[in-house]
Amino acid sequence: MTPTQYAYLAQFLKERSGIAIGEDKRYLVEARLGPLARRLGLAAVADLVGRVSAGDLESQRLVIEAMTTNETFFFRDGGPFAAFTDVMLPELLVRRATERRIRIWSAACSSGQEAYSLAMLLEDCAPRLAGWTVEIVATDLSSEVVERARAGLFSQFEVQRGLPIRQLLKHFTQEGDRWRISAALRARVQFRTLNLLRDFSALGRFDIVFCRNVLIYFEEATKSDILARIARQMAPDGYLVLGAAESLVGTGAPFGPHAQHRLLNVPAPRSTAAIAAAI
Repeated sequence: MTPTQYAYLAQFLKERSGIAIGEDKRYLVEARLGPLARRLGLAAVADLVGRVSAGDLESQRLVIEAMTTNETFFFRDGGPFAAFTDVMLPELLVRRATERRIRIWSAACSSGQEAYSLAMLLEDCAPRLAGWTVEIVATDLSSEVVERARAGLFSQFEVQRGLPIRQLLKHFTQEGDRWRISAALRARVQFRTLNLLRDFSALGRFDIVFCRNVLIYFEEATKSDILARIARQMAPDGYLVLGAAESLVGTGAPFGPHAQHRLLNVPAPRSTAAIAAAI
C-alpha cells in the first residue's frame, strides 16, 4: 500500500466512522484488512483500498466493519453494572415514580453482551419494576455485529467471559456448541445499526447512556461533538457511563460527577446537564 493509498484510507475511515489511524497503525490495517482482501480474492490490501476509492459500496462497508473494534464481554469491568444496580436504578425508581418509565441506551453495543447484561440485571429486579416500562436501545456501527447481537447466539468462549454460571443456566439454552439467550431477554433489547457520527436525535431521550470504550478511538473534536449530542439526548438528571480509560477532560461536555459513588471519577464540569461516570 502506497503512502497515498494509506492517507486516503485514513481520511476515509475518519470521515465515515470517526476512527483515527496514524502512521503507527499500519500493522493494524494490514492485520485487519489482509484477511478481508484474501476473502474477496484480492492479492493485497492495496487492491482493496483501490476498490474503496473507486466507490464500491460493499467494499467500503466491509472495510469499516473490519476496522471497527468489537471487543466486549458480559458484565465487562464489573463496576458499571454494580453502579447500575446499586445507584442508578434505585435513584431513578424514586425520581421516575410518576411516569414509571426508564430508557437506557447502550451505544457501541458490539455483539450485544453489554445490553444483555443490563437486561439480566433488570430481570433480577423484576419485582421492583412491576408496572414499569424499561427500554434498552442498543446500537452499533457494524450491521454484521448488530445482527449477531439480535440473534443472541454466543460461543462457549463468549459465555465464559464474565457471565456468572447462575445467569448462564437461568437465561441461556445450549444449541450444539453455542448458547442462545432467552427470547424474553432478546425482546427486552431493541438493536439498531447507527453511526455515532450521524444524527441520532430520532432515538429519543434517555435516562442512562452506556458509551464505553469507543470514544478512545476518536480525535478530540469528534469526541467533543459526540458527547455534546449525547447530552442533548439525556434527561437533566440522567447518567452517562464511560469506559475506565476514557475522560471528559478537554471536551467541554456538560456532565458532572456523581457525588455518592466512589467509582464515579470524572472532573467537575462548568455545568451539570447530567451525571457522568468513568468506571
